[in-house]
Amino acid sequence: MNDTLQTYHGSCHCGRVTFDLNAKPISAVMDCNCSICRRRGALWHGASDGHLRITSGEEHLQLYQFGTMTAKHYFCRHCGIQPFVRPRLDPTRWAVNVRCIDGVDLSALNVRTFDGENWEAAAQAFVQGVRRAAGSHPDQSESSRLAP
Repeated sequence: MNDTLQTYHGSCHCGRVTFDLNAKPISAVMDCNCSICRRRGALWHGASDGHLRITSGEEHLQLYQFGTMTAKHYFCRHCGIQPFVRPRLDPTRWAVNVRCIDGVDLSALNVRTFDGENWEAAAQAFVQGVRRAAGSHPDQSESSRLAP
């Protein structure tokens, strides 16, 4: 597996909001079926603060919150596209919508599901899985974890 970080470039549809993501080659994403993700159709890849940089258009972002008001869903106020979110599972991290990243072959990705309709149980199972994976791979990068 290639552990070298590469820089991915992404944007909203109209291009007012742009960002760079530094990550290992993206091979897996998460598909969440919660009420908003199911309707949006986003495919998520987790990132730490240090690996996501908004390069332009931060002033064009709007915030949407619902339910527990923990997750912060950012979208372009002009085109409506949501390039990233501060997920409820860990609001100190980012989840990046891979569909907004240039040049990613979506058909080549391993799509994992997150049962957001049953959020509490799914979150508990996800965290336990991350802990098990980190125990067996202590050098696992924070940027490679997925975050719904």
